[in-house]
Amino acid sequence: MSIIRVMLVDDQTIIRDGLRSLLEACSDIRVVAEAGNGKQAYELVSEHRPDIVLMDIRMPETDGVEATRLIKKDFPETIIIVLTTFDDDAYIINAMTFGASGYLLKDIGSEKLIEAIHDGVKGNIILPGRIASKITSRLTQTGTSKTELQDFTEREQEIIRLLMLGKSNKEIAETLFLTVGTVKNYISQIYSKAEVTDRANAVLFFKKLGL
Repeated sequence: MSIIRVMLVDDQTIIRDGLRSLLEACSDIRVVAEAGNGKQAYELVSEHRPDIVLMDIRMPETDGVEATRLIKKDFPETIIIVLTTFDDDAYIINAMTFGASGYLLKDIGSEKLIEAIHDGVKGNIILPGRIASKITSRLTQTGTSKTELQDFTEREQEIIRLLMLGKSNKEIAETLFLTVGTVKNYISQIYSKAEVTDRANAVLFFKKLGL
């Protein structure tokens, strides 16, 4: 059984204690580090290389949005799921733009949080309904790209639909009988056409197109 290594980032010790107790009750999850602000989070990601970071937003020194940007810039393989009490549109858009794989509110149930962690490891985007609606609405109002679905080749559209289902590069390759390298090349072309740089923003872009 593969262990999912998680780091907790929250300026409230009581929140981190509660999350640690909850997560370590799961046999396949281990909390490897805790941080009280975004600056410390960046340093500890460098040291511990967790699979997933549960990231609060409002914290002293460096907030969760900026910490997400810094971590994804230097450690792009790290999966960041925002876990906060704030559903402000700007926070959501900025966190997802900087590469967060999900945005959850702290009123989420324990089973849903554990499910979100497992989904994150699989490469899925984690957005509750009301958060997804906010993003779709905001992108519709502010999006500037003129790219349409028909601008993508038939093969690219096949890969896009598998991306939207949360399939990994390996799973896409197996489904379409391609090599992983070929899939990566197609995904790079898709990102270029959509004017995005990561999977999270690609999914948001194609949600805007109605997929």
